[in-house]
Amino acid sequence: MSIANVTFEPGCRNNWHRHNATAGGGQILLATAGRGWYQAEGDEPVSLTPGTVIVIPAGTKHCHGAKADSWFSHVAIAVPGENTSNEWLEPVADDYYDALHPEPGSKSAG
Repeated sequence: MSIANVTFEPGCRNNWHRHNATAGGGQILLATAGRGWYQAEGDEPVSLTPGTVIVIPAGTKHCHGAKADSWFSHVAIAVPGENTSNEWLEPVADDYYDALHPEPGSKSAG
């Protein structure tokens, strides 16, 4: 089992990616500090604060990282499975991610 403590500086995020497996697998995120985002392709973004737990099924295209105005840390747990692999995909576009970080007083996600 792989467990990592990951810290993102404000506005930093990883590329879209998948944790593939033929059985089992996936990822669990445990938010520990700061404020961040989790986004599964096709779903609404989820705001992450300390104590938030995200269970990501194998094969789900997703990304995660810090909000624009906050450092963010999480523990990432690779769920054991058969034939597991990570598939790193395209970067999350700046305009897309920036839309998750509205200016103060605006009405948008966040």
